[in-house]
Amino acid sequence: MLFVLGGCKKSEEKPPPNILWIVSEDNSAYLGCYGDSLAITPNLDKMAREGHLYTHAYANAPVCAPARNTIITGVYANSNGSQHMRSNNLLSETVRFFPEHLREKGYYCTNNEKEDYNTTVTRTIWDESSETAHYRNRKDGQPFFHVRNIHTTHESRLHDSIPLSELIHRPEKMVIPPYHPTTKDIKHDWAQYYDRITQMDAEVGEILEELERSGLAENTIIFYFSDHGGALARSKRYLYETGTHVPFIVRIPEKYKEWRPSAIGDSVDRLISFVDLAPTMLGLANIIRPEYLQGTVFLGKYKENAQDYVHMFKGRMDERYDMSRAIRDKRFRYIKNYNPFRVHGQPLSYLFRARSIRSWQREWESGNLNEVQSLFWKTKPQEELYDTENDPWEVYNLADDPDYLPVLLRMRKENLNWVNTIKDSGFIPEAELEEQTKGTTIYDYLRLSESELSDVIEAAENASLANSNSLPILMEYLNSENSSIRFWGATGLRIIQDDVKIESEPIEQAIDDSSISVSNMLSEILYELGEKEKGRLKLIENLKKGNHYSRVHTLNIIDILGLDDKETKQTVIEFYQQNFENNRNRYDLRMARHLFKKWGIEMDLGPNYKV
Repeated sequence: MLFVLGGCKKSEEKPPPNILWIVSEDNSAYLGCYGDSLAITPNLDKMAREGHLYTHAYANAPVCAPARNTIITGVYANSNGSQHMRSNNLLSETVRFFPEHLREKGYYCTNNEKEDYNTTVTRTIWDESSETAHYRNRKDGQPFFHVRNIHTTHESRLHDSIPLSELIHRPEKMVIPPYHPTTKDIKHDWAQYYDRITQMDAEVGEILEELERSGLAENTIIFYFSDHGGALARSKRYLYETGTHVPFIVRIPEKYKEWRPSAIGDSVDRLISFVDLAPTMLGLANIIRPEYLQGTVFLGKYKENAQDYVHMFKGRMDERYDMSRAIRDKRFRYIKNYNPFRVHGQPLSYLFRARSIRSWQREWESGNLNEVQSLFWKTKPQEELYDTENDPWEVYNLADDPDYLPVLLRMRKENLNWVNTIKDSGFIPEAELEEQTKGTTIYDYLRLSESELSDVIEAAENASLANSNSLPILMEYLNSENSSIRFWGATGLRIIQDDVKIESEPIEQAIDDSSISVSNMLSEILYELGEKEKGRLKLIENLKKGNHYSRVHTLNIIDILGLDDKETKQTVIEFYQQNFENNRNRYDLRMARHLFKKWGIEMDLGPNYKV
């Protein structure tokens, strides 16, 4: 009887696990354990054999800061108002950085060293966040959550070319995606990128070995992933597999074996994304998920049912405006382009530091590209649909194929449901949003009924799918009291202007809109309709007023229209001279420098500083 009663005793409570994150930058799943024969990644391959490799893990944004905002908050960055690259909007008091919850539970939380959370940080997130932050500095017996960021695979590591003689991987043996031409620079950058992945893998090995030496491995759950895909052109910053699909490996020690998703060494095909990380980490620490979190727990005793989709977003990338949303199920990827009149290959200064994309551009300008390789430099379709099982590089768009219409409609509906559910701030122009949310946060503002966001999203949906029958409703939008709806009316007109006869007179009447975002779009349309002088003068006027983001938008359009008259040049020069001392890395100033280079203007604007 004593034996039976003893067996009925409650099992001994396990101590909370240590959690170690190893986060590399800008690399897709180009690892041996993912079947890549070019990869030399013995340490990550071993970790996958000893743990679990996730085959369908995704960054919600294809670039670091919005992706990391989503990770650290557990809320989609476009729900936080942080979807644009390098934004500084305040975080709502409702939304917390998830390490705050862990610290309240007694965890020692450290980050070494990159943060890049795309928001103004006014709280203490970490016990320590620095180049020397380490779990060894915790109190005896204290559980830890530690993040090690590895920068080795960042796209900047392609800016300086490694001599051919020093490369481990040979350029001539690279598997070049069908959308890239096989130029010397592209093959070299691919080989250099694989070398960086090999170097990164060695650093992972050192971190794992250090953990083993510490004697803490048996109590530590280890996660390895990249902060998004990358790093060659059409990966990072773009909502394709190459920009959002990430390597993701978890190793769970024997002490916590009941939390393993399957047998050791198995692959896991569950769909997960970065928004799921916060609720999952809290669950592992025995913290019930707060209601504001938007992801799903995918490991541990609080594990929830898997979702059918993962969702992704793209907003302004540095100094260039664009907007897309994407959905992925286990087979198909759907992309909705809300600015289809903008090309993928907009001249973004940081991206174009790489030799590979510049060589791709030269081939385009020389007329040497095939149809697939040319798509990057042409305007986008309104919708894209890819069968990733049969088209892993996503080059054959099925959106217009009637056989796939049910899939298209299903995923279009899911995208519309998602952006409404999370209250996607990207549907309000950035310049407008900054003005409308003074005194509050974007997250809180969008949860007030007066924000009318659902009406704005409906207008954007209609505008983005506009066709020859849409002219009446788009003109109706131009008369709305809501500036964001007027913006989408103008955007829809820009989408259809090559296919529908639009009268210039009503555009001229509307061009003095109080919203510079609306006025800019109408100026672009008016210019394209042949009223070039009226459109040009309004853009010059708009550049002289408004906020930082409206000026970035204005300068984008000045560049796209190819304005190069004396008055426009002088206005941009004067604007730059008046502002360059404040913050030379501001995006409106970066756009101005791009124009100076394009115009062949060399200016001495200060000590040791030339454009």
